[in-house]
Amino acid sequence: MAVAGFVWLRGDAVKLARAERGELRQSVVASGRVRTPQRIEVAAQITGRVIAVEVPEGATLTPGQIMLRLDDSELKAGVAQARATLTQNEVRLRQVGELGLPVAEQSLRQAEATATQARKQFERVGELVAKGFYSAAQLDDARRGRDVADSQWRSAQLQVASNRPDGGDARVARGNVDQARAALAVAAARLAYATLRAPVAATVLTRAVEPGDTAQPGKLLLTLAPTGDTELTVQIDEKNLGLLTLGQPALASADAYPGERFKAVVSYIAPSVDAQRGSVEIRLRVPQPPGYLKHEMTVSIDIESARRAQAIIAPFDSVREANGPQPWIMVVRDGRTQRQPVRLGVRGAGKVEILDGIADGEALVPAAVTLPEGRKVRALDR
Repeated sequence: MAVAGFVWLRGDAVKLARAERGELRQSVVASGRVRTPQRIEVAAQITGRVIAVEVPEGATLTPGQIMLRLDDSELKAGVAQARATLTQNEVRLRQVGELGLPVAEQSLRQAEATATQARKQFERVGELVAKGFYSAAQLDDARRGRDVADSQWRSAQLQVASNRPDGGDARVARGNVDQARAALAVAAARLAYATLRAPVAATVLTRAVEPGDTAQPGKLLLTLAPTGDTELTVQIDEKNLGLLTLGQPALASADAYPGERFKAVVSYIAPSVDAQRGSVEIRLRVPQPPGYLKHEMTVSIDIESARRAQAIIAPFDSVREANGPQPWIMVVRDGRTQRQPVRLGVRGAGKVEILDGIADGEALVPAAVTLPEGRKVRALDR
């Protein structure tokens, strides 16, 4: 009986925790993947046999770098034919200006002289017929000669007009030249399609073609990741959505290099929730990506959602009804237990900020220990 009374006087021995002042960091932890802002899927624009693939998977490309070549022998022949047709039409246009017009003008002068002479001859024959020296048949012959000469003169005039720079022949010749130039441009463009070049600085992600394959329009040959900001994408449980804002800092590590950590920043929060998974897509920008990061690599991400420099911190396992409307802690004051309602703040790894109710250094009874209020307790020696 004396021993029991002694224990009662000293109180129950309990392993107590302590509230303390310090820095507390709250974070959201999840797994995600490395991604580039976009992908470029490379396909040929014409059908052709692949004769060379110049880049392997993982290659770093500069803008304009040759990636793949198709057989272009037929296309080169088409360019040569189009160029020859253009040359012919350019020569024809020069002939119209340099030869056709002078010849037509000379023919016009001859036709004009012939017409003048035929008109004079008709007038003389008419006078002689009136005097009885020539017959009416001779006058008819002179009239026909005059009409033929006039017709040839008018034809020569039309020929000169047609060969002038604004004339019909010149316009037709210029149209033929323009058409031939367009045909050459089309042939040259098709020839260019036989050489596939990198549109931007990029990295080759996948290669689905080998020499000897037949490339067809729309058939995927290469997949490129353009050089640009590296991003991390992760699905966050929707219950943590209220903890996230744009611009929050984060630390990430690739599963392949767990000892290496790099910085990231929250840059995108999806405006909607995936109803099937109950998650929200989050993207983080990596300002200085380490060289070992690869597309689709798995990463672990620790997003800092809050930080308190001088907080009153208690072990989370000392808080009772932590998710209820009124959490509380069994605190030891003057050697006896006392139920103390508290107001919680930032939650960290196994710890929680106490905004109100507990002071720095106070002893706390773990929630796993069941004791009534007012019970005398003493700290269990470790």
